Amino acid sequence: MNGFLIAFAVSFGVVFVAELGDKSQLMALTFATRYRALPVLIGITIATAVVHAVSVAVGYGLGAALPTGWIALVAAVAFLGFGAWTLRGDTLTDDEQSKAERSTGSAVVAASVAFFLAELGDKTMLATITLATQYGWFGTWLGSTLGMVAADALAIVVGRQLGRHLPERAIKFGASGLFFIFGVWLLVDALAQINGVSPTEALARALDHHLAGWIALGLGLVAMLLGVFGRSRMRRAGATSGRPTRRAGTPAWWARALFGVALLLGLGAPLLVATDVVQPIALFDEPGWVAGGAAVVLLGTALLLAAQHSRVVLQARGADQVTATRGLHARIRNPGLTGIVVATAGLLLMVPTLLGVLAAVLVVVAVHIQVRAVREPGLARRHGEAYDAYAARTGRFLPRTPGQREPAAARTPARDGGRR
Repeated sequence: MNGFLIAFAVSFGVVFVAELGDKSQLMALTFATRYRALPVLIGITIATAVVHAVSVAVGYGLGAALPTGWIALVAAVAFLGFGAWTLRGDTLTDDEQSKAERSTGSAVVAASVAFFLAELGDKTMLATITLATQYGWFGTWLGSTLGMVAADALAIVVGRQLGRHLPERAIKFGASGLFFIFGVWLLVDALAQINGVSPTEALARALDHHLAGWIALGLGLVAMLLGVFGRSRMRRAGATSGRPTRRAGTPAWWARALFGVALLLGLGAPLLVATDVVQPIALFDEPGWVAGGAAVVLLGTALLLAAQHSRVVLQARGADQVTATRGLHARIRNPGLTGIVVATAGLLLMVPTLLGVLAAVLVVVAVHIQVRAVREPGLARRHGEAYDAYAARTGRFLPRTPGQREPAAARTPARDGGRR
C-alpha cells in the first residue's frame, strides 16, 4: 500500500507540474469556450488514461529489464530535460488551434481525439514512462492521469476568470525549477546506486571545497549580472533616485568604494578556494553549509530583483516608495540592500574564508553608509513629513514588528531617517 501511495503522489505531482503552461492546458481552455467544462474533462480523462496506460506499460517493462541505478541516471537526465523544455515554454500550433476551434461533434469525442493526438510524444507521456521505471505501474498510471486532468481542470475553471492576471512567467519558472530539483535529486540517487554508496556520502565526495568554490563563484557572478541588469532597467524606467555627488571623501563616494572592494573580495574568495590557493575554514567546510549557502544566495538575489522590480512598478504608476501602499517598499525602506547583504552572507556560508568575512563586513558598512548618510536623508529632504510617516510604519532593512514605532527624533533629515 505504501508503494502505491508513493507512486501515486509522485506521479500526480510531477505530471501536474509538467502540465502547467503546457499546450494541453491551452487546448482545454479553447475547448471550454465551445463546450461545457464537464464533457471536456471527460474527454481529457479518457485520452489521458489511454496514453498513460501505454506509457506505464513501456516504462514498467523497461524497469524489469534494466539495472535500477542506470534507470535512475536516465531519469535524472530526462527530468533535467523536462525542466529546460518547460523553461522554453509551449504554444499551440496552427493545426492544433484549428482542431480545438472547429470541432463540431460531441464534446467528449472531440476532446478525446484531440488530446490523445496532442499527448503522443509529449513531455508528460515521457515523464510517465520515466516514472513507471521507478514505481509501481498502477499508482503511476492513476496518479499521472489524475495529475493531468487536475491541471487541465485548473486551466478551465480558474484560467478563464483569472488568466489575464496569473503570473505566467512565475508559473513557468517555478515548474521548471521543480523539474531541475527532481532531476538533481534523481542524479544523486543514481550515482549512489551505481557507486554503491549512500546519497549523503556521494554528495560529500562530489561536493568538495574546489567544486563549492566554483559553484559559489558562478552564483556570485550571476547575482551580480542580474543586479546590474535590474539597475539598468530601473534607470531606463526613471526609477532611480538621481545621481548623488561622488566626490572623493563624501559618504556616497565611500559607500561606492567599499561596495567595489567588497565585490572583489567576495568573488575573489571562492575563486582562490576553487584554485586551491586559499583553504576554507575547516569548521564550516561541509556539504550542508554549501547547500544552505546556495539557498541563501538565491534568496538574497531574488529579494534584490524583487526590490528593483517594485521600484519600476511604482515609477510606472507615477508613485514613489514613500507613498507605496503595497509591495516590498510598503514594508521595508531598503529591501534591495537587504538582498545584497543576504546574498553576501550566502557566499560566505558556501566558501567560508577570512576574505569572505572581510567582504561581508565591508558590505554591511557600505550599506549603512549608503542608507544613513545618502539615501534616507535625501528622501527626508525631498518628502518632508511624508517621509517621517513612511519611516514610522516601515523597517529599514526588515519589516517592522506589530506595535513597533520609530522615535520621532531619529526620523528627521538631520539624523538618519530611521532606526532599523
